[in-house]
Amino acid sequence: MVAFAANSVLCRYALQGQEIDAASFTSIRLLSGAIGLILLVSIKNKGALQLKQGSWISALLLFIYATAFSYAYISLNTGAGALILFAAVQLTMVIVTILKGKMLSAFEWIGLFTAFSGLTYLLLPSASTPSWGGALLMVLSGVAWGFYTLAGKGTINPLVSTANNFLRTVPFIILLFIFTFEKASMSSTGIMLAIVSGAITSGFGYAIWYIAINGLTVTQAAVVQLTVPIIAAFGGVLFVSEPITIQLIIASILVLGGILVSSISKKKI
Repeated sequence: MVAFAANSVLCRYALQGQEIDAASFTSIRLLSGAIGLILLVSIKNKGALQLKQGSWISALLLFIYATAFSYAYISLNTGAGALILFAAVQLTMVIVTILKGKMLSAFEWIGLFTAFSGLTYLLLPSASTPSWGGALLMVLSGVAWGFYTLAGKGTINPLVSTANNFLRTVPFIILLFIFTFEKASMSSTGIMLAIVSGAITSGFGYAIWYIAINGLTVTQAAVVQLTVPIIAAFGGVLFVSEPITIQLIIASILVLGGILVSSISKKKI
């Protein structure tokens, strides 16, 4: 969860300071993640990449998540963006679970409602309300990440699957570059932030997450990710000099309360 929060801080820091544009940040992030993971897999497997693992659908979901994530952070604060992202993740994963015929317990319903109330309160009109354009992009990012997480459940080799998913984003990155290269703008600092976000907090962080979710129920995997906004909010205060608003604090309490209530449930999904 710290790695996920770090992605929010790194992206927001890079875009707020105009160190790099959103498309370039996304492209470098995914490419550096692919390179770092492929090198690690090659060393571990003595040169064998095992390209059959992972999938094109997961790669597309990863690309949509990363692209919408970057563009959303042009206008969203670190904590608010992370809160919207992982609230959307939770809703996506739980709704998919329900559609599969696996009903939630009373505690899980209460937790879901409480967390959703926090997100709704955050988006109510006020001086600190996030931009709707940025919020909608972050919701799209969260939906993509929710499906990406669900696709990773039961993965036999999380590290190899993650590496292959990153590698398969290259064609999508090329298309993104074709449509955005005229507006590309980046500094050495922006490039470095994107590389750290890709190779470390995304690549290795997501590989660790693929390992972790095999030991969690779908509901647990959904709600535990809602700790990220709080970590990200404090990261934004420390590294991006962002204020913590009363609205964000109340919304965070509601979201974390939803996590607590959902975690109390003894029913496994």
